[in-house]
This record gives sequence, C-alpha cells and structure tokens, in this order.
Amino acid sequence: MDELNRKSVEEFKESEKVPLIVVLENIRSAYNIGSVFRTADAFLLEAVYICGYSAKPPHKEIKKTALGAEDSVHWKGFANAGEAVEELKQDGYKVFAIEQVENSLKLHQCNFGTNEKIAIVLGNEVTGVEQSTIALCNGTIEIPQLGMKHSLNIATAAGVVIWEIVRNFVPKFM
Repeated sequence: MDELNRKSVEEFKESEKVPLIVVLENIRSAYNIGSVFRTADAFLLEAVYICGYSAKPPHKEIKKTALGAEDSVHWKGFANAGEAVEELKQDGYKVFAIEQVENSLKLHQCNFGTNEKIAIVLGNEVTGVEQSTIALCNGTIEIPQLGMKHSLNIATAAGVVIWEIVRNFVPKFM
C-alpha cells in the first residue's frame, strides 16, 4: 500500500478534498452508484449526494463495485435532487446537470478554476436528469459524442466529467 501511495480510510477522510460533489438522482443500478463512489475516492472528491429512490449504503451491490469507497467518501441522502441542489447553492456551489439539452456547455469548453466549488448532477439511466432539477441548476454540461449512440452509462459519464474537472487540481495534490 505504501509503495502505491494509497491512503487509509482515516487518511482519506482527513485529506484536503477537491471541491467537487456528485449528485445522483434516481439511479436504478446500485452497481452504478458503487462505481461513482469508487471514482469519487480515486479523485479525492468532497462527497456524493444520493437522491430519490437511488440505493444508499450499506447495500451489497454498492459495496461490490465501490470496493470500500462507500466507507471513505462522505455521502448524504436526500428525498429528491431539488433539496440537494438548493443546499449546494446555499453553500456556494455552482451546480451543473450533466445532460444533453439545448444551450448546454460542451464539456471540453468548460474552464473551472481551482477556487470554484462545483457540483454535478447525474440522472436516471433511462430518463436522465429531471427537468425540474435542470431548472434549479446554474447550467448544463454535455459530453460531446461522435458515434451512433449518444448516451453513456451513468458511471462512465461520471468518470469522464469528474476527470475533466479534477485534472485542473492534480498539480495541487501531487
């Protein structure tokens, strides 16, 4: 573990975090939720907010894909994503839905500074982020896609967007 420079759960919890929170809205697959936890751990994210009917830890399918990250990453549950978005905005976060909608920002054109607090909302595997949630956000971000399918698995989309935001912080944490 030392050679790989891996943190213990305690070291992770005490570490400075990247000011990015992932909000999961009505995610059907607990495996996807576990995968997001694992990605959040890998990139030292501040938290994962779990909303609606999404499964919450402890859950065997989350545990299977999170591989312990559900214990290291701070998480909080909300009845709905609207409550989470409102709380985040009150705490000074800019909140963006990850969705393909008119006037969305292309991910590669987003330039977030390392002094900004960002939250991203990822929605249901079939229906995406609810329109009422999108209306509460500061904006929407779209992952440009070039092939026939213009949709990604939620865990894959989370990884792409999280890395694009986190890469600006890497020099600070290395």
